Amino acid sequence: MDKKGLIYGFYFNDDNVREVIDSSDAIDITRIHWLHFDYSLPATREWLQNQSQLNPVVISALLNEETRPRATMLNQGVLIALRGVNLAPNSNPEDMVSIRIWVEKGRIISTRKRLIMSVHDLVEAVNRGAGPTSPVEVVVQLVERLMARMTDTINDIEEKVSEIEETILTTSTYGLRSEIADLRRQVISLRRYLMPQREAIQQLLSDKFTLFSSQDKIHLRESADQLIRYIEELESIKDRAAVSQEELNNRINEQLNNRMYVLSIVAAIFLPLGFFTGLLGINVGGIPGSDNVDAFLYFVFFLVVVVALQVILFKKKKWF
Repeated sequence: MDKKGLIYGFYFNDDNVREVIDSSDAIDITRIHWLHFDYSLPATREWLQNQSQLNPVVISALLNEETRPRATMLNQGVLIALRGVNLAPNSNPEDMVSIRIWVEKGRIISTRKRLIMSVHDLVEAVNRGAGPTSPVEVVVQLVERLMARMTDTINDIEEKVSEIEETILTTSTYGLRSEIADLRRQVISLRRYLMPQREAIQQLLSDKFTLFSSQDKIHLRESADQLIRYIEELESIKDRAAVSQEELNNRINEQLNNRMYVLSIVAAIFLPLGFFTGLLGINVGGIPGSDNVDAFLYFVFFLVVVVALQVILFKKKKWF
């Protein structure tokens, strides 16, 4: 096999020593190992189909372009698909990256297309001698790291909502509408995958998944509880964002109504003035005061009186 498809590879020895697989041509699938591939490369497809000795269903799942979080038991192994927040530079965290995993007693094979920082952290721990010592531990620790990586993203979204709520109390700007819409889009994108991921992790806790020991399931249960808290926080953030957007819309509508009210008052004041000026401005004979040099001043005084009467009337009716 061309090594270009293999990203990471390790053998697990009985003395808890992890041995790096540095030559793809020398992969011994009879030894306990972890192989991590880029499924988008032809070399990965070739190795999985010709040398992995995996079930065709498993191979198809490991190479599948689109997948949702799930956990399915197949023969003596478990097929798992998980998602993690996208923490790559110039990327959106809610654009979650996927990892596909096949784990059985003697090996674990995982595939991805985009970089997953949780896997990178796990590999660094293995290189330090502090990582997992078996295929099942790889799954358990990977789930834990995926959950840990989500913490900052969830907290950032919550902080942004709090800032928007505080801003709405002091000012109302049209720019906040796009910020709230963007936050709601992020929450929807995260919940889209976290909900089935919760179900997938809970399935791993089922008694039928005998591959995981009681200790492994304790760690998985902690990760499941943490994921449930994240989902509950996202639900709360979504509700708070909806309330903030409603409050912002109410304030904006109130501002528009106030402006329309002012314009209506101005129009009401100038309506009779326009009527009188238009009436006396027609070019026909018999216009009153046309022969009086002081007629214009009298007319201006008349208009001032009309405005004063209107102001008194509006105040009496409490329109001001």
